[in-house]
Amino acid sequence: MARLTVEDCLDNVENRFELVIVAAQRARQLAMGAEPLVPEDNDKPTVLALREIAENLINKEILSQPEETSIDDIEAMIEGDLSAELKESLKDSL
Repeated sequence: MARLTVEDCLDNVENRFELVIVAAQRARQLAMGAEPLVPEDNDKPTVLALREIAENLINKEILSQPEETSIDDIEAMIEGDLSAELKESLKDSL
């Protein structure tokens, strides 16, 4: 895929600050299992979110949707990112 720039995304949101908020919310949704609106191409959730914004598939309306996050969702999200040792230390501290 061609290089994605902030300017590509700014055509579809009001400013850089809104871009960060919208992209973060969408990336969280994608990380939690939401279906991407663009082909995945082995991209991480943050890149997918920015690609969706650049293609005008996602906008600030996403901010009005409630975020639903459970402990199980968080554990599933970090499953591949943290070693078992680190996960155990996090559980002990909670």
